[in-house]
Amino acid sequence: MEEKIKEKTQEAKETKETTKENRLMKTVEDSRTEQVHLIMHQHLNAGGRLFGGMLMQWVDEVSGVVAMRHCGTYRVTTAAVDNLQFKEPVYEGEILVMIGYVTYVGNTSMEVEIDSYVERGDGMRYLVNRAFSVMVAVDKNERPTRIPGLIIHTEAEKGRHEAALLRRDMRKERRDAGF
Repeated sequence: MEEKIKEKTQEAKETKETTKENRLMKTVEDSRTEQVHLIMHQHLNAGGRLFGGMLMQWVDEVSGVVAMRHCGTYRVTTAAVDNLQFKEPVYEGEILVMIGYVTYVGNTSMEVEIDSYVERGDGMRYLVNRAFSVMVAVDKNERPTRIPGLIIHTEAEKGRHEAALLRRDMRKERRDAGF
C-alpha cells in the first residue's frame, strides 16, 4: 500500500510540471482549504442562529483562498455562487468547519465546492451547506487569464468532477436563457 502511495505521489509530481500543452497541472489536494470558526454572538441573527450573510461571506472567502492556491495568484474574482441552502442551524458556541476544493477547471475559471459543517458537542459534524463558486483568475488589467489544469486522482474527485461538468452546463443554459 505504501509503495502505491509513493508511486502516485511521484506520478503527481512528474505530471504536475506540465502537460503536452505546456500547461501547469495541480491536484485537488494542492488547493484544499479548511477554515474553522467559533460561532460568537456577533455572528448571530435576531433568531439566535448563525446569520446567513455571515456564512455567505465565509463561503466567498474560502472559495477565494482555494482559487488563489490553485492559480498561484491572489488575482481571482467570484463569477457565480450556486446553492446556498441552509440545512442545519448553527448556534452560539458551536464550531463551524468549512472545507473547500477545486472540482473543475476550464481555461480561466474553476468551480470550487465548499462544504460547511457544524461540529456539535457530540463530536459529530452535520452538513450545514454545500455551495459551489465559480472563480475566475484575472491579470493586472482585470482580464481573464489562463490557469493550471486539474489532476483527478480518486474516485471521489472523479465523481465531483463529473457533477461539476453537469453544473457548468446548467449554468450555461441559465445564462443563455437570460438568468
